[in-house]
Amino acid sequence: MNPSDSYGAMEVQYIRRHHKHQPRDNQCTSALVKHIKAPVQLVWSLVRRFDQPQKYKPFVSRCIVKGDLGIGSVREVNVKSGLPATTSTERLELLDDEEHILGIKIVGGDHRLKNYSSIVTVHPEIIEGRPGTLVIESFVVDVPEGNTKDETCFFVEALIRCNLKSLADVSERMAIQDRTEPINQ
Repeated sequence: MNPSDSYGAMEVQYIRRHHKHQPRDNQCTSALVKHIKAPVQLVWSLVRRFDQPQKYKPFVSRCIVKGDLGIGSVREVNVKSGLPATTSTERLELLDDEEHILGIKIVGGDHRLKNYSSIVTVHPEIIEGRPGTLVIESFVVDVPEGNTKDETCFFVEALIRCNLKSLADVSERMAIQDRTEPINQ
């Protein structure tokens, strides 16, 4: 992936700084970007909840955390029917509330995402004159036998796009509910 092909200068800087995956020959990697019309604190409050991914991830039906929500905590995620999986076991690798970075590694489950690791970063930006958020999610994962790198990346990117769209929908709905405008009559 060459980030400069499809992203602006700011996005490329963030990707180079925070999304350094070292894919092996049998792996694929990619980064996706979403601009959300909601303040960074609101978006981060959803993203950082390792214990409640179902708040914005539409494919998650339930989540049980083992541990104290610190680095190394593990969550058992149940996946809604319709996907080629029912469970995923994921470990919290990085949680930085100052820099707004979340890192997760999949350590088990009945799916084909082996050696999957993702990083989500959340950055403040201005969208249409209001506080907004730039979200970047990157991943690296093994290419399963019988699949190509392109097929694997396409599948994972589709899941992430769906999650990011849902994150935007939930965040923007919450931002509108929180927003109070002066009444000029």
